[in-house]
Amino acid sequence: DDGTRLEGFRIVFQGEGYPGGRHFGARLVEMPDGSVALTTGDRGTGPGGMQAQDPMLVAGKVILLKRDGTPAVTQEGWLPGAFSLGHRNIQGAALDLTGRLLTVEHGAQGGDELNAPDLGRNYGWPVISYGRNYNGDPVGRGTEVQGMEQPLHYWDPSIAPSGLMVYSGALVPEWKGDIFFGSLNSDFIGRLDPDTPTRTGFAEERLAAPETERVRDIVEAPDGSIWFLSVFDGAVYRLAPGSAS
Repeated sequence: DDGTRLEGFRIVFQGEGYPGGRHFGARLVEMPDGSVALTTGDRGTGPGGMQAQDPMLVAGKVILLKRDGTPAVTQEGWLPGAFSLGHRNIQGAALDLTGRLLTVEHGAQGGDELNAPDLGRNYGWPVISYGRNYNGDPVGRGTEVQGMEQPLHYWDPSIAPSGLMVYSGALVPEWKGDIFFGSLNSDFIGRLDPDTPTRTGFAEERLAAPETERVRDIVEAPDGSIWFLSVFDGAVYRLAPGSAS
């Protein structure tokens, strides 16, 4: 009543449980139609675990829900609400300037990906990947299998992408439509230019400073500045032309 806390929560959606504490991959994005996209990790079930490929399980999926938590999509043979499958560990999700959902997810040793999840599509984990398992063995069946989607961009070696934002161009017009993300293991903010294709996807610029150590999240503020969260010192920083805040 005094506006100082949130209370009265109720569960509107719940997935199956798994032992251990890895690869939660949970991000929420409001879609243009008002539905909510929920991403889930594969829960660290290992290279032999096929939970992300099972359309009836929550793990390793994008789930699309109505605002009351009921499924927003149904597909024959799929868990109600399951939108796409084959994801390992999504750590950033955002809409681009056209309203398309984009995600970044962690691979194993290499194979971090930028994807554009779409209804009924399979994004490959753990059948295909541009990375390798931590013991050095290949992942699944290589990098391509018919019926499985290729990433828009991939990183090898891994950068552990985290957070995702598509810039409006408000303060820096030449960055309009560019894709920003943080890195949890290499301490930088990355910018991908979708208008410049490369072998791995898009041209990339990396912005590094003492403040960009273990960047967890990145957003555009209403004034067009870029705000990012550093896990190292628990601070939020503001990035803008001529700014040092």
